[in-house]
Amino acid sequence: MSLPAFATLAPAEPVLEDVRARFSELEARFDAAGSAEERGQVIADWDALSREMSTAISWVRLRFRQDTRDAEVKAARDRMDELAPKLQELEVGFKRKLLEGPHRAELEGRFGPQAFALWDCDRRSFDPALKDDLTQESKLTADYTELLASAAIEFQGETLNLSGITPFCQDADREVRHAAEHARWGFFAAHQAQLDTLYDQLVKLRQGMARKLGLGSYTELAYLRRQRIDYGPGDVARFREEVATHVVPMAHELRRQQARRLGLESLAYWDEALLDPAGNPKPQGDHDWMLQRAQAMFDAVGGGLSPFFRDLAGGGYLDLETREGKAGGGFCTSFPSVGSPFVFANFNGTEGDVKVFTHEIGHAYQNFKSMGQPLLDYTWPTIEGAEVFSMGLEFLTWPQMEQFFGDDAERYRRGHLTESLLFLPYGVAVDHFQHEVFARPDASPAERNAIWQELERLYLPWRDYGDLGYPARGAFWQRQRHIYCYPFYYIDYTLALTCALQFWVLARKDPQGAMARYEALCPTGGQRPFQAMIREAGLSSPFEPGCLREVVEQARAYLD
Repeated sequence: MSLPAFATLAPAEPVLEDVRARFSELEARFDAAGSAEERGQVIADWDALSREMSTAISWVRLRFRQDTRDAEVKAARDRMDELAPKLQELEVGFKRKLLEGPHRAELEGRFGPQAFALWDCDRRSFDPALKDDLTQESKLTADYTELLASAAIEFQGETLNLSGITPFCQDADREVRHAAEHARWGFFAAHQAQLDTLYDQLVKLRQGMARKLGLGSYTELAYLRRQRIDYGPGDVARFREEVATHVVPMAHELRRQQARRLGLESLAYWDEALLDPAGNPKPQGDHDWMLQRAQAMFDAVGGGLSPFFRDLAGGGYLDLETREGKAGGGFCTSFPSVGSPFVFANFNGTEGDVKVFTHEIGHAYQNFKSMGQPLLDYTWPTIEGAEVFSMGLEFLTWPQMEQFFGDDAERYRRGHLTESLLFLPYGVAVDHFQHEVFARPDASPAERNAIWQELERLYLPWRDYGDLGYPARGAFWQRQRHIYCYPFYYIDYTLALTCALQFWVLARKDPQGAMARYEALCPTGGQRPFQAMIREAGLSSPFEPGCLREVVEQARAYLD
């Protein structure tokens, strides 16, 4: 892999008229093509243009998240928010030609039926009448991102953002944890009106888009936008029931055990993040040390990860340090015309740094290995499939955790597995909440909070907010950015985690075999729908009865 230095990149902002002219030329060439070879070349040229546009969009949005205060990048993001739906219209128009033209059977034979299933989702989820709505949606989600990035929380003589206060929320001193949570939720309480208004506008806007497409609710549109081809809301509802049946009781017991370890009669919310009375294990070095340890880890893991990470880090395709004005969270984006992914995170000195980092590198490696796919649509799986690669790498790198935690590595592993099991009920609660919200899109902010409280009682029955007034009244969900920015995304983590835990089970028996299976799956990218991809890896679909039961039994045996 040979990448240009990230600092030298400067993707040009697309000019709509130029792009429109290029699409017109492509369509004319496709119509005039007299052979399958000529039509294939037109599709290759269209794909190159799509990669160019995707790179430009990713670049602008990444630069905004790197510094939400920079007026120039903010203006570029605003321009891209206006332009993106117009580019999408041109893309969908070309896909419609491929879907509806006389050469579909020939093209399916060449590229496979999955591309046409994906394009059909794109066609059904977009109409030119939505362009202004999509621009407004981008603006509102950017407003939410900017609002959370603006957090300046005064605590113990420091001014901290939402990432920076996290270590205090995990402190071994209970009074420090309690005070830190008060400070964190104080920020949300101070911005209650903005948070309520932003979400209300997003719900009504999204519901309106669904109506314009003739759909019953935004839930239908969201499943199309997420390109969920081989399962639907009924399958997801049954999966949530499986979590409630098989995981919630174990999670509740894990919380009771945690309370006993911490010497508490009962667990309050500000205790949940501290799994161990000795304090959660922490990486034993700073940012630069972490990168050195990560390289040693990937060298030991072997395969293609070692040279990949060396080139990614050496080329500057990592942004991992927390700083003022930087958006929170972690993600992997991609510059397909360059041939490289990019990893964004916010290190804060906690164990989460290692988990988020390996998670995003899993995304990046899969995407890099799929860059040679003939279609941009195949360089990523659909989202729940993509998350299998990220969560899977979290578990496959377990044998190397001594690199970061030394003698505390086993404590990290046990904590990681425990947190994974505890995450499943929360993850399905977030998904269930969104289904309920869009079943009642006219609900008031107070009614939405009541929905969340009801779901907490179902999936998180141990939760006790004590005197934390803001989350106690049902507003905890407002800190979950996926609900605002990536609706209906969150269930993907739980589906993928169910599969990643199967990789963990395999790796306990045969580490090299499990890694080889992971490596072999990466280059296939998005050639298959989710359940077909999972079966290709020799794993069980999360929708198969009993899948969670087996995973929970294996996890219980390890923790016991």
